Amino acid sequence: MDLKALQRIGYGIYIVCSNDGDKINGQIANTVFQVCSEPPRVAVAINHGNLTHDFIKKSGVFSAMVISQETPLSFIGQFGFKSGRDTNKFQGVNYRIGETGAPIVLDNTLAYMEAKVVSSMDVGTHTLFVGQVVAAEVLNEGEPMSYAYYHLVKRGSTPKTAPHYIDVKKEEPKPAMDKYECNVCGYIYDPAVGDPDGKIPPGTPWEKLPADWVCPSCGASKEEFKKVA
Repeated sequence: MDLKALQRIGYGIYIVCSNDGDKINGQIANTVFQVCSEPPRVAVAINHGNLTHDFIKKSGVFSAMVISQETPLSFIGQFGFKSGRDTNKFQGVNYRIGETGAPIVLDNTLAYMEAKVVSSMDVGTHTLFVGQVVAAEVLNEGEPMSYAYYHLVKRGSTPKTAPHYIDVKKEEPKPAMDKYECNVCGYIYDPAVGDPDGKIPPGTPWEKLPADWVCPSCGASKEEFKKVA
């Protein structure tokens, strides 16, 4: 069985948030979809081990933000490669509290939905929460971030807690310049691509990166990288 076939399914990149009383948290999710229109309901899949999962189970509410193609990797990394148990993911982020009590992220957001959970299903490593939409708004115009764009253009990496994560190493011809992989989030620095968000032009070898350069996905320092074998 070739599990890479599952990677051909279309996905987006979203921020899903919830709350537990006054405490708030949010995370990156790729599985957000509408399940019916009358009444309007959406579903999200959240890993059992994530703090957002605990908050949704306790509060019975969640918000889902559709983010722009132009969203910086560092912003995605803040919500995708850090734990709300260890850090405040909303530090420096513009947001407001919605009708349900869940936070609404305003930065890089095209549209959002708030929902109250009406049913849930344990699907293995994740819970599928189905919520009835109680509020929604388009905030900005633009193209939404797709999973394919995130990987192929933004050169983003996939957290192990994502529903579609598969631990497979691709065999590639030895590159002219060495690539380096982040030990924290799995982001791979490819000299042929550079770091557009960090204004590092294509063709910049690892050795020429500034000493204070950090992983555009999770913010790790150069010391946290290893050469890709």
